[in-house]
Amino acid sequence: KAGWAFVLGYSVSGMIQAFVPKARLTRHMGGANPRSVTLATLFGAASSSCSFAALAAARSLVLKGAHFVAAVAFMFASTNLVIELGILIFMFLGWQYLAAEIVGGIILIAVSSILIRLTYPRSWLEAARGKVEAESEAEEEDFDWKERITSRSGWHMVGHKFVNDWKMVWEEITIGFTIAGFMAVFVPAAFWAAIFLTGQADVLPGWLIALENALVAPFVAAATFIGSMGNIPLATVLNANGVVFAGIMGFIYSDLMVPPLVAINARYYGWRVALYIAGIMFVSIVLTALILNGLFEILGIVPESARKVEDVAQFK
Repeated sequence: KAGWAFVLGYSVSGMIQAFVPKARLTRHMGGANPRSVTLATLFGAASSSCSFAALAAARSLVLKGAHFVAAVAFMFASTNLVIELGILIFMFLGWQYLAAEIVGGIILIAVSSILIRLTYPRSWLEAARGKVEAESEAEEEDFDWKERITSRSGWHMVGHKFVNDWKMVWEEITIGFTIAGFMAVFVPAAFWAAIFLTGQADVLPGWLIALENALVAPFVAAATFIGSMGNIPLATVLNANGVVFAGIMGFIYSDLMVPPLVAINARYYGWRVALYIAGIMFVSIVLTALILNGLFEILGIVPESARKVEDVAQFK
């Protein structure tokens, strides 16, 4: 049932990767200004949704002179604002969550950009950039997109990128659906109720439950080791078990905080910067989940926990 979303999404992603000159965009991402962040967001939204690919692409942006603010914005955009993820969220969770994903993705990028600018450890990040440059051979990627889009080799490249993207994500997607299946069948609702304080609305104030959910969700996401595409089925399990809106959104946004991805950032930039980026992401995710929760409550469109995994996907 989800297969068509992947085919459509990765086809669009492959076309953009093949026909949009990366060098032309990265020239304008050297600052921490709104223009750089906006370009990085648009570029990320047009890229692959694979968490591992997002980290590799962000590293290439840093190598070509992009500011770390722009690199983090790119990572968030490429794992939260891509078309295939939006389709899955709409199918599995409904239109309110899709709207929250888009609005929240923009808020997430804005919050993280502000936090990095406020806490910017210049010497750490300059050392990290030097590490990337020392370990890489700079390659300029520029071309005539009009010539490429009308050539057979250009469309062959689209197919090649489609296959490469799928090779990078099929394992985490399979693992994500499988874990969601096991949890839907074997994990009792009492387990999620204990972790996310579900059913405590008569005892605890709503804002405290939302805060606890937003704080706990990233750790639950990290424990699953699932990336951006694989965690939507599991988010549906949480949704069906009564986890509040702030917790669901915090879980969805935390795909870049799983241990393997933090380890990859450490390989790229060193542990000090990798943990700094993870810390910025954690604080940004919690704040964004709470802002979304408050905004949707004001608008009266906070989604109720209703949809179940078995309504959209089968595990037999």
